[in-house]
Amino acid sequence: MDSVALSTFASPVILFFVLGLLAAFARSDLSIPEAIAKGMSLYLMAAIGLKGGVAVAKSGVNAEIGTALLLGLVTSFALPFAVYAALRAFARLDQINAGAVAAHYGSVSVVTFVTANEMLGGGGLPVAGYMVAVLAVMETPAILSGLLLARRGSVDTGQRPGEMLREVFLNASVVLLLGSFAIGFIAGPQRYKDVQPLFESGFKGVLCLFLLDMGLIAARRLMATRALNWRLVALAVLFPLVNGMVGLIAGHLVGLDGGTLAAFAVLCASASYIAVPAAMRLALPQADPGIYLSMSLSVTFPFNILINIGLIAAATRMLG
Repeated sequence: MDSVALSTFASPVILFFVLGLLAAFARSDLSIPEAIAKGMSLYLMAAIGLKGGVAVAKSGVNAEIGTALLLGLVTSFALPFAVYAALRAFARLDQINAGAVAAHYGSVSVVTFVTANEMLGGGGLPVAGYMVAVLAVMETPAILSGLLLARRGSVDTGQRPGEMLREVFLNASVVLLLGSFAIGFIAGPQRYKDVQPLFESGFKGVLCLFLLDMGLIAARRLMATRALNWRLVALAVLFPLVNGMVGLIAGHLVGLDGGTLAAFAVLCASASYIAVPAAMRLALPQADPGIYLSMSLSVTFPFNILINIGLIAAATRMLG
């Protein structure tokens, strides 16, 4: 069995996530203060952005990077259409909620990517630094296609276009990821050494504590929600499997290899629970957060962290 798949259940990073799940299901009062959790999130995004920018500065900009960025844009925009069709036909969701959920499954999860980046690298599948930029550009196109699907037939969403666009393009994760990526690219490997101890030595420890908090949040939301039925739960597991396979095949066809191919497949398999919910709250206030947030955060996120990253790593090795 693939070493990354096996290491999924032995890594402290994953075990802290499992601890959070178990503690919440046992109704423990364990919690991490919101301010500390936000600080850890900022640290992780800055660290991954910096390291990505430094890696690209070292390797240089080339056609492979441009191809990966274009593939990310196209894939992010296209995936929601198939997701929407499945939600309408199988889960029987209405147009507004189906469009909102579809947007989540075309966009990406930063934490899933950061976790996969750590797991893949530790399992001998290093991820190219430019994938941070691909991650950033994949957050937005799915929001646009999700809104197109939800608004078909001139549905009045009551949105303020300027406010929605600001939420989409200037949300904290996009600004920090792209900003820190640019800083790393400008600074280069030599100047990065000045701050390298801060952003590398503590990275795994902070990620452990952050995933502990995510485990607590995911389990508690799952226990509290009344919006999910078995059809939605089934799709929340099926979507990352199918989307991950689509990403794996598409990335393989354009020549991505090794950990970079696996990381792209993980991005396709992931579902947003930060940027897209914020945009949907503004653009589609009629949509039910109990559906789209519970599916992406409480079902798909744990499934990807515990199982799907390992499956994608194993499939990547099979492709050679």
